[in-house]
Amino acid sequence: MAFAMEDSTKWCLLKQGAEARVYKTEFYKKKTIIKERFTKSYRHPSLDEKLTHRRTNQEVRSMLRCRKAGICTPAVYFVDYTTHCIYMEEIENCVTARDHVNNLLDTPSGESEKSLQILAEKIGFSLAAMHNVDCVHGDLTTSNILIKTGFDNIILIDFGLSFVSQLAEDKGVDLYVLERAFLSTHPNTEQLFKTVLESYRKKANKAEEIIKKLDEIRMRGRKRTMVG
Repeated sequence: MAFAMEDSTKWCLLKQGAEARVYKTEFYKKKTIIKERFTKSYRHPSLDEKLTHRRTNQEVRSMLRCRKAGICTPAVYFVDYTTHCIYMEEIENCVTARDHVNNLLDTPSGESEKSLQILAEKIGFSLAAMHNVDCVHGDLTTSNILIKTGFDNIILIDFGLSFVSQLAEDKGVDLYVLERAFLSTHPNTEQLFKTVLESYRKKANKAEEIIKKLDEIRMRGRKRTMVG
């Protein structure tokens, strides 16, 4: 669309990953983040277009599904399926859970410990709410969780690998990905992740079945490690 091409000259590149570029700009005078899925030259053009459209569509649907369920995600302003760009709300005055946890771990105290426990509970509750509407995030890390200053809830971002599934296996994998990312980024926080799971268990539908799958996935992971 014409306005998108004109606005692109004012886009400020924030980061580029394997699948997309992320820009900062304004959209109708609102501070905006744009996620652009770019063309993969190694794929056949028609296949690339089909896959990119599907991923863009699924990402937007997942965010809207979560917001409808009361889970905090950035508001989607506009989707351009021609350029595969998602225009969404810029979350101001926030930090990633990754940075927040590291800061609390670097300044140990009773207050820091309490803050970590509260955060772990909020993460567990939010993931349970997400799985209750059969949304699987696909890339759960503490970098994809935001904490806004003075805000009671956490904000989930980057649904680029998300999909809809009712399977306990898929939800167990989601938890396993977060656990691996959590413990590799924040060593010696096993007890903190247990709090995440305890909170998850209180709110998630079929929680025991999902956590049982998580245990099976952990076991398979250990076997692969031993074989390797």
